[in-house]
Amino acid sequence: MVFRMLRISKLRRSTIAVWFSALATLSLIIGGVTRAQQRPRTTEPTPAATPTPAVTGPGRRIAPTLGPPPEPPVYKPKPTPTPDPNSAEIGENDILKINADLVTLNVRVIDRNNRPINGINKGDFAVYEDGVAQPVFSFTEEQVPVIYGLAVDTSGSLRTQINEVIDAAKTIVNSNKPGDETFLERFIDRDKIENLQDFTSNKDALLDAIDNLYVEGGQTAVVDGVYLGAEHVAEYKKGRDDDRRRRALIVVTDGEDRASFYSQEQLFRQLREQDVQIYVIGFVSELEAEKGLIRKSPKGKAVDLINRIASETGGRAFFPQSVSELPSVANEIVRDLRTQYVISYDPTNKAHDGTYRTIKVVVNQPAGGDKRIALTRSGRTANAPGTTAARPTTTPTNVRQPTPSNTPRRPPQ
Repeated sequence: MVFRMLRISKLRRSTIAVWFSALATLSLIIGGVTRAQQRPRTTEPTPAATPTPAVTGPGRRIAPTLGPPPEPPVYKPKPTPTPDPNSAEIGENDILKINADLVTLNVRVIDRNNRPINGINKGDFAVYEDGVAQPVFSFTEEQVPVIYGLAVDTSGSLRTQINEVIDAAKTIVNSNKPGDETFLERFIDRDKIENLQDFTSNKDALLDAIDNLYVEGGQTAVVDGVYLGAEHVAEYKKGRDDDRRRRALIVVTDGEDRASFYSQEQLFRQLREQDVQIYVIGFVSELEAEKGLIRKSPKGKAVDLINRIASETGGRAFFPQSVSELPSVANEIVRDLRTQYVISYDPTNKAHDGTYRTIKVVVNQPAGGDKRIALTRSGRTANAPGTTAARPTTTPTNVRQPTPSNTPRRPPQ
């Protein structure tokens, strides 16, 4: 009996000890949590919020903008080899002379149905300057890369055609071949002439820029858009001896010039000095055709301007009657750019007197074959080599030069 009571007493003491141990552990845990709650909380500093751009009009949202595009790659000019004084061809005291008077022409040859004709020989061509036959220095039919710009009129007059215009522009860009470089210009009025994408061979970058085209109101400045676009094409990589690429500008517009800074005379004076062919897609069908007693109708003026721009630069004008014709027009422009002859001649009149010289290229007609028609620029201005015509004395303060800009804003939502 005594042994049993001692055993029970031991069990009770063990149980009580276990309970005391558990209570002590629990009190330690509770105390630690309490002290943790009482300690000051350390947090990371909250970054300052980016200020929201000011809203310039009721209900307008400002689209996010990216920074300027990356600098284009710098192409090193082809190094000029050092003449070897021991060479049999070049003597130690010889002077090398390069003929800077050479005039280069891009010539298209078509039949009566406006289809290009290939396979014509050098001897079938004759070049005349001011009616005088000129000696042909070089002749090639090779396909060389193209430097060209796309200048799109995005004023309100093209609102109903803008989607098809975008598709046509993509057709042209998608036809680019290795070595081609393209830039995209958007023009509305004299205050808004933008370079959406500067010269690049990256098709994805060009297609993204084309997708950013949208229509907004403005007094259409067709002459300004062509003036700045052609100038940008002509000046790009100018003077490089190893650059024999063709230069062209493709313009999409209704041709109704309303408020340009430059006059038509200033435009054509500049175009005569630039070897830039201009192709114009003219949507003139919706312009007013009624003419007054002493003035042409808006449609007549637009057609005349478009035809003159194309003919004086050796390009071509298209007047689609519906947007469904745009894919075929785009393909014809691409074909024309690829199927041309390049002729250089050494002018017999060496005077650099700033006068205008007419140019005409004649091609022999085959016996019993289709009529051949040679098309090129209509003339040139005889300035000193390496010089260009002086710009107008009054510089437009509100016409943007086509230089790389930030990604354009989309229209307000």
